[in-house]
Amino acid sequence: MLCAIYKSPNKDQTYLYLERRDDFAAVPAALLASFGKPELVTLINLDNRTSLALADLTKVKAELTNKGYYLQLPPPPEDLLAEHKAFMQTRS
Repeated sequence: MLCAIYKSPNKDQTYLYLERRDDFAAVPAALLASFGKPELVTLINLDNRTSLALADLTKVKAELTNKGYYLQLPPPPEDLLAEHKAFMQTRS
């Protein structure tokens, strides 16, 4: 399964995977509006992959097949203060 990956100029670390290059027909208009003008990053063959860096390969393939696109959002920011507080509670 080939797919095209685009990055968002508006939202850092946000990527849109499509089944076909430059075919945005399946992507909702509201999503495209907030995503901004998609910038092509790469074309990859998902069948040759065992994993992806920040996305679940099985989920990406399923959403490409079912919806025609997959939206990869950035990971949530680390909350170091909460981690520190939790660590301190385990020590007391």
